Amino acid sequence: MLTLPVYLDNHATTRVDPRVVEAMLPYFNTHYGNASSAHQFGWDAADAFELAREQVATLIGAEPREIVFTSGATEANNLAIKGVLPALRHKGNHLITAATEHRAVLDPLKRLAREGWELTVLPPDPFGGISPEAIAAEINERTVLVSIMAANNEVGTLNNVAGIAQVCRDRGVVFHTDATQAVGKIPLNVHDSPIDLLSLSAHKLYGPKGIGALYVRRSGGLPLRLSPLFDGGGHERGLRSGTLPVPLAVGLGKAAELAAEARATESERLSRLRDHLQNGVMTRLQGVSRNGRLTQTLPGNLNLSFEGVNGEALLLSLRGLAVSSGSACTSVNPEPSHVLLAMGLDEALARASLRFGLGRFTTREEVDYAIDVVCEAVERLRTSSISAPFQGGGRLEFDQPLYY
Repeated sequence: MLTLPVYLDNHATTRVDPRVVEAMLPYFNTHYGNASSAHQFGWDAADAFELAREQVATLIGAEPREIVFTSGATEANNLAIKGVLPALRHKGNHLITAATEHRAVLDPLKRLAREGWELTVLPPDPFGGISPEAIAAEINERTVLVSIMAANNEVGTLNNVAGIAQVCRDRGVVFHTDATQAVGKIPLNVHDSPIDLLSLSAHKLYGPKGIGALYVRRSGGLPLRLSPLFDGGGHERGLRSGTLPVPLAVGLGKAAELAAEARATESERLSRLRDHLQNGVMTRLQGVSRNGRLTQTLPGNLNLSFEGVNGEALLLSLRGLAVSSGSACTSVNPEPSHVLLAMGLDEALARASLRFGLGRFTTREEVDYAIDVVCEAVERLRTSSISAPFQGGGRLEFDQPLYY
């Protein structure tokens, strides 16, 4: 039986899997010790924490000692980028990223640019991707760090991070990837790819909010030395001081274990549901375009633009349906998606775009409901005066790299 509202915003966050909640509960009310305490309560908590580290490491093909727990992907991105640069400053001052990155990468890098670092922001291809060749063309003798996401959070496009990582390794450049949307959803193994730093977050893979991790390569690659963002206790090998959040880590560990078990079958099911959603909408409506790639994309992602519709009115018309028009982390900003603008969409079409995020608990019945709600809303708005095309500020071009 269909229950409203229907949640199709799993790129913003996911429902915590009940099995994850079950695993976490004892560490709130039974095994509640401080993992740094030298008694049985502390030892039990520390054992659970280290098991979680092993589970996260297994999911991405890393060693447990290469996993540093953080408060989420934003902190992991900041620790990776700001933490690695002090030891690299003697080699150069040039950084490379892409215009389609999440703000948790773009904003730290732009802050560094204001502090004197040279930053190149690459434009994406029309599908939101960045190729290894594009990276290779921008690396110079002063380049010390490249940060490119594994999967785009808005249009689902997958980047060839293994190829980009190899380009960086061959040129002696540190490579970081924000893999928040990719981990647990597509095959991703740091043992088989020369990735140096990788960020992830629990709440994107059916774990709790407030916990994430940074993978830091410890062997077999470029020598890495990170400086902590803050001091005070020396936890996590001195990289992340603070009382260890045992329940949250247990939740991330369990979520990682479940993702490893279900990834292949879950990806296949979500791909079928996504295709059904796309076909259902495009069969009933004209003037609809898909943003991102048809292949090499996240299985649960669908980003559609609707011509002749006011974007704000469209989003407000979707009663009983939870979707988004861009990244949840920038929803307080009324500007259109920077990702879609970078891909070449004009401002009006970028505003009139919806991101659907299908997930583990999404059903075929919910997708059918979404098709009906979206199509009816678009048809209604197109015949209404409120649907007059948005008169925005024009198109933002990213035909050349931006230098800061």
